[in-house]
Amino acid sequence: MMKELHDLRLRQRLIDRLYTDAMLLADEARSYFDEGGQAERDALSPLTRVAFSCESLKVTTRLMHVIAWLLTQRAVMAGELPMRDALDPSRRLGDAPVSDHAVLADLPRSALALVGASEDLHRRVARLDRAQVAPTRVESPARSMQDRLATAF
Repeated sequence: MMKELHDLRLRQRLIDRLYTDAMLLADEARSYFDEGGQAERDALSPLTRVAFSCESLKVTTRLMHVIAWLLTQRAVMAGELPMRDALDPSRRLGDAPVSDHAVLADLPRSALALVGASEDLHRRVARLDRAQVAPTRVESPARSMQDRLATAF
């Protein structure tokens, strides 16, 4: 029981941290793609400007999928949504749009950083999403020792 409560608290903190990261990254991306990167975008060739716009949409799509998934997890933890509903395909993490790394080579460094950060965040959340469907138990040596100590006293 105590271990389950501890695991629930860790999961809550993880989801809250990922949500904060996603919201900060979404705000940074909006700011850059809407305003801050305008001068960099204008300096690009016409074809690269199209790629820049496509990548901004891909970043936004990745982040919105992540945020929607995290909000679903928060609703489950708050008791507002049963876990079985969170596992419905419509509430699972959407696929991330794939960026063509050959095209990325021509984009400004700031745009590349946002693309990379959104890919990384989506990848991390995708691992959590997959773990809900097919949970795997990996026993941590430290956790095992803590459990043995708890039963000894």
